Amino acid sequence: MIKSILSKAKNLISWLLDLELPSISFPRWRKIPLIDRWLLGELIPPLLFAIAAFTVVSLSVGVMFDLVRKIVEAGLSPKIALQVLILRLPSFLVLSFPMAVLMATLLAYSRLSANSELKALRSVGVSTTRMIAPALILALFMTGLTFVFNDSIVPMANRNAEVTLKSALGKAIATEKGNDIIYSRFGIVTDPITSMRRDGLTHLFYSRRFRNSEMQEVTLLDFSRYGHTQMLVAKKAFWNEIESKWEFIDGTILTHLPNGSTSTTQFERYLYPLGTGPTKIAELPDDANDMTVNEALRAERLYAETGNVKESRRMKVRIQEKFTLPMACFVFGLVGSSLGAKPNTRTSRSQGFGLSVVLILFYYVLSFSFSSLGVKGTLLPFVAAWSPVLISMFGGVMLLRQASR
Repeated sequence: MIKSILSKAKNLISWLLDLELPSISFPRWRKIPLIDRWLLGELIPPLLFAIAAFTVVSLSVGVMFDLVRKIVEAGLSPKIALQVLILRLPSFLVLSFPMAVLMATLLAYSRLSANSELKALRSVGVSTTRMIAPALILALFMTGLTFVFNDSIVPMANRNAEVTLKSALGKAIATEKGNDIIYSRFGIVTDPITSMRRDGLTHLFYSRRFRNSEMQEVTLLDFSRYGHTQMLVAKKAFWNEIESKWEFIDGTILTHLPNGSTSTTQFERYLYPLGTGPTKIAELPDDANDMTVNEALRAERLYAETGNVKESRRMKVRIQEKFTLPMACFVFGLVGSSLGAKPNTRTSRSQGFGLSVVLILFYYVLSFSFSSLGVKGTLLPFVAAWSPVLISMFGGVMLLRQASR
């Protein structure tokens, strides 16, 4: 019986050996050149470490301490605090991605250079540009990821975090639209006597709060008539769809006439043609960083339509920065890999972290300075937003040329 079992086993093995198996195709990533797979394998671990490190540091400083204080002082539930922390995480990841790319490329290429592995590649004819190509591809991927986070995830997550936190602290904001609403309208004022025309501010609208489609504690200054200044103060106001005007409730109108006299009128209900601009302004997020690109474009058009040149210019700068912030990943990838690929470079993890902080500080100071010039009107919005990127890319190219010598 044993001989029979052995004979059958022998026949089965012979059949398996003679069996022609179908060829197995390699996954797509296997088609990537070996040098690129090797370099990406060296880059990804420090990239993940740097993302975690920068995110934890920024979260601790920006959110965690404040949440802990609210848990102790305001009785905030730890569960709610954790939800808010998770919702705020994307906004800090967006800031961490560019910094992590810089640190990862600097550390990875510095270690390869210190171990003479880059020297070995140069000895077989591999150029420095070819060596850092995987880092630039990874930086481009992080650029796209940062843009998606910043435009699609961060605005929604930040709003949800604010709603969750204020609701937990007993501040009902489900119907809240905004506080301290300021709306200005610019236009042309004509003197009826001399027919002289001037451009300038015609209306200034202020409301302390906007709740349930209703403005509360409203003040309106009217400069639209030459020589006349009119101030309207009311307890509340709302947009009257039927009349297509603002309806002010329980207020006073103070009018300063050209001859220097003043008149005062009390009213219970007063209709005024101003348009829906104040409502649209109230519905905008307070911070441009909490807007998507489409929302920012809509806000810029609104400010342009009302003649508010300063706010329109500021919003144009912020729109451009929606694109330059992700581009920092590519800039830092170029600078970090070029700096790390220089021959005989030796940088420890602590030194790499310190150098990354210095380079990041320099870049963001440069970016803030140019942004301020753009908002002020000294530079065009496009020039103000993209100048730091172009300057830093030029510096990265110079570092790459040095590393290629």
